[in-house]
Amino acid sequence: MNEPRATGKTIQSVDRAARILKALAGGPRRLGVSQLADQLGLPRPTVHGLLQTLQQHGFVEQDRDSDKYQLGAGLLQLGNSYLDLNELRGRSIVHAERLAVRSNAAVRVGVMHGASVVVVHHAFRPDTTLQILEVGAQLPVHASALGKAILAYAAPDVVDDLLGSELPPLTARTLRAAGLRRELESIRERGVARERDEAVLGESSVAAPIFDHAMQAVGAIGVVGDTERIIPRSPARGITAAVTEAARGVSRELGARRWPAAE
Repeated sequence: MNEPRATGKTIQSVDRAARILKALAGGPRRLGVSQLADQLGLPRPTVHGLLQTLQQHGFVEQDRDSDKYQLGAGLLQLGNSYLDLNELRGRSIVHAERLAVRSNAAVRVGVMHGASVVVVHHAFRPDTTLQILEVGAQLPVHASALGKAILAYAAPDVVDDLLGSELPPLTARTLRAAGLRRELESIRERGVARERDEAVLGESSVAAPIFDHAMQAVGAIGVVGDTERIIPRSPARGITAAVTEAARGVSRELGARRWPAAE
């Protein structure tokens, strides 16, 4: 009996916090505790407690002179993350479709999330075979070309944190931490990442990083398919050039001043 009541109380708190944020967004520039309580029909101590919690997370700010509250910079950061992700996907659609046709392979666009890469866009291989949409799928950072392409240009502490934990071997070809660190250096030199049978036997991929206006690696785009066609012994002729061209194109649309692949 206690579990349902706790869950209901938690949901109610979230609902009330959301109502406070909406009131601040839709009202005057700043509102006080009493104004919010009267407007929302909530007890003043409840509103004050929720405002304190929201302030700790940076979602609201309190004016020192009037003690009234307004929306905080934390919401702007969340909004920018949402917009950046959707802009990345939107900017990559045309390039992904073009890459799929040029390479005759399926194309994935992904962003790094912890130890995984989340596929935010997927272009089907241009043939009539049955294919499954992979948007939302999570790939291992350490055993996917998309993940390696992003990780190669990530901050050193991000790399150290990932490589400091145990990397699960998915196949006999999955790289260990030392081997992966060496490969990341090579990726930075050539600007393209490769993965051969490291996550799924018989499946390989080639990917390149996508950079934004701040020259941060915000994602990657790449092709995936049967190993003997994508990487028989080395990447099939033309695939590397096609992948890097697509990555450069998306990066340019996101405002990147240059694409740092080695000449």
